[in-house]
Amino acid sequence: MTNTYPSTISEEQLAHWNEKLQDAEPEDIIKWAYLTFPNLFQTTAFGLTGLVTVDIVSKLSGDSKHLIDIIFIDTLYHFPQTYDLVKKVQEKYKAKINIYKPPGVTSDSEFAQKYGDQLWETDEPYYDFLVKVEPSQRAYKELDVRAVLTGRRKSQGGARSSLPVVEIDSASGVVKINPLCNWGFAQVKNYIDTHKVPYNELLDLGYKSIGDWHSTSPVAEGEDERSGRWKGKAKTECGIHEVSKYASYLKSAGAK
Repeated sequence: MTNTYPSTISEEQLAHWNEKLQDAEPEDIIKWAYLTFPNLFQTTAFGLTGLVTVDIVSKLSGDSKHLIDIIFIDTLYHFPQTYDLVKKVQEKYKAKINIYKPPGVTSDSEFAQKYGDQLWETDEPYYDFLVKVEPSQRAYKELDVRAVLTGRRKSQGGARSSLPVVEIDSASGVVKINPLCNWGFAQVKNYIDTHKVPYNELLDLGYKSIGDWHSTSPVAEGEDERSGRWKGKAKTECGIHEVSKYASYLKSAGAK
């Protein structure tokens, strides 16, 4: 089914929402999103910010069903600790987690066989498209997603430093809401500790932003929070939030 609801949102409406929500607390932004948009999901790789959102949603849900379903893009190259965390979150919060993988494969060995070994080295844009962009766009279509909660924050730097609360995905028309965009790392970690939210064990080993094992490194004291991602490269996003760069791939894949 094609998403049509978000296309009716004008620039004026978007600006109005961002003005009203720019100083709102994450819980209030999440409540607003739930009441405003049909078919609202959360997209997360279970980083700290996403885990805070999961916990807030759980508290809003009370004893009833977890109000907002989750989309997890399984690149097939996550750390074992990340996969363990997914299980812990599912057990603790009873949330429905929709898992999407690269097209036509179910394991890293199948991926290498079909697309080539270490594709992230030989053709990084195509790798990013296959493991992140295509699965996320497919999820939006198959689940008829109208809006998503993301875990991005301004303090993560790079392209995120001017992040608004609400924006629209250029490829799908899906509304993206960033409820914790104004929080810093210390606030996020404090929430995790205070509310005893399960988190990735790699955090205690110096990792602050965790993606694929082959492109994630620990962060040194004083370094930018996401400096451990794609170390040594002029890159701050995997593509899932910069879909316009992959328009030719999307067109060839019939995703438009």
